Amino acid sequence: MSAAPSIEHYVSEHEAQRSGLPGAGVPWLDSRRSAAMGRFAELGFPTPRNEEWKYTRMSVVEKTLFQTGIKACLGLDEEDIQRYLIPGLEAWRLVFVNGQFMPSLSSRRSELPENLRIASLAKVLSEDPAALEAHLGRHADAGADGFAALNAAYMADGAYIHLPRGRVAQRPIHLLHIATAQEAPLFCQPRHLIVAEDSSQAQVLETYVSMGDGGYFTNAVTEIVLGANAQLTHYKVQRESEEAYHVATLQADQARDSRLVTHSISLGARLARSDINSVLDAEGAECVMNGLYLAQGRQHVDFHTRVDHCKPHGTSKEFFKGVLDGRARGVFSGKVYVHPDAQKTDAAQRNANLLLSSHAEVDTKPQLEIYADDVKCSHGATVGQLDADSLFYLRSRGLDPQAARSLLIYAFASEVLSEIRLEPLRLSLEEELIRRLPESQDLNELVA
Repeated sequence: MSAAPSIEHYVSEHEAQRSGLPGAGVPWLDSRRSAAMGRFAELGFPTPRNEEWKYTRMSVVEKTLFQTGIKACLGLDEEDIQRYLIPGLEAWRLVFVNGQFMPSLSSRRSELPENLRIASLAKVLSEDPAALEAHLGRHADAGADGFAALNAAYMADGAYIHLPRGRVAQRPIHLLHIATAQEAPLFCQPRHLIVAEDSSQAQVLETYVSMGDGGYFTNAVTEIVLGANAQLTHYKVQRESEEAYHVATLQADQARDSRLVTHSISLGARLARSDINSVLDAEGAECVMNGLYLAQGRQHVDFHTRVDHCKPHGTSKEFFKGVLDGRARGVFSGKVYVHPDAQKTDAAQRNANLLLSSHAEVDTKPQLEIYADDVKCSHGATVGQLDADSLFYLRSRGLDPQAARSLLIYAFASEVLSEIRLEPLRLSLEEELIRRLPESQDLNELVA
């Protein structure tokens, strides 16, 4: 049987472009890219026959021949990107436009700390590929699905962040991705690698935005490697056009007593799928995953998480909430996998969903798979509408029906946002949440 046209399209594009990719000719990198493209040609794009993609159909993406060549949008200046920055946030910044690093919009090299390495992946691939060999493409499974394989086949640009032993990043590191309108449908495939050595600490923020309302496809992969006692807080905010498609994988590998905290916020895109995975591969590792998704109209948002407890005394906590209106559809599938040696594991998983319309849907599937006998594990999920008694209480205190609804929605969603310790980001997201609700002016006064 011959390959589908879309598969042939990406295979032929890769063949034409691979000699021009950063680091081309480096044996280990060529080998990983070629193996990944071979895996993509074998797998293609996932279908509902794949259990992990049962509720998320990618047929539109499969039928559209997105252009994988990097198309930078020259001429943008600092003023053009101001509205995509977080007010009050002092951060070291790397900006990517249509998947390509833009030095003119990013923090100057002289502004970056000397004791950390914060650079474009393309630059490191071209100038110092040996620095990446131990980890790039080693943690995110290129065989997991066609999207992961396709990203691994390119591995062209993104961010490389390296924290040496004991170093603490004094500012957050902001990775800003901007997509601009193109004549042909654009395919952006950022690849990030974050390596935090023993006892180092950092905060990293990934944001994805659109300049315009055009359709395009983002296929992102972030690999995180935490050494012993390292601490990383990772924030991701997806605000892309409601004509865009977004697929992303975050894969972490944690050493002894390390701590990873992730906050994932999905607000935009026609279809958004996020896979968030961590392997707790040593004793005492801790992982916290928080998430909020807001969808309306015909938006589709899908969160898949997996935490592998491989060794004793590991801890993981997951807390995801969704608010869906119109004919939006949400999916949450979380798995905690406790391996036989992972005694004394403490894991909790919770997903709560609020449906604002009779046409909105959510499929939630928290899961525990346990092969150890001395553990403390729990999971739960809820799906419901606004509580009638609470609405009546607020109405009896003088609020009109719309303001009462908005206040309850805000209270539901802000529980997740309150966990964000990066204050400028939390305030920005709370303001955006208020703007999305009816009676926003009155609500501002109520929550002040």
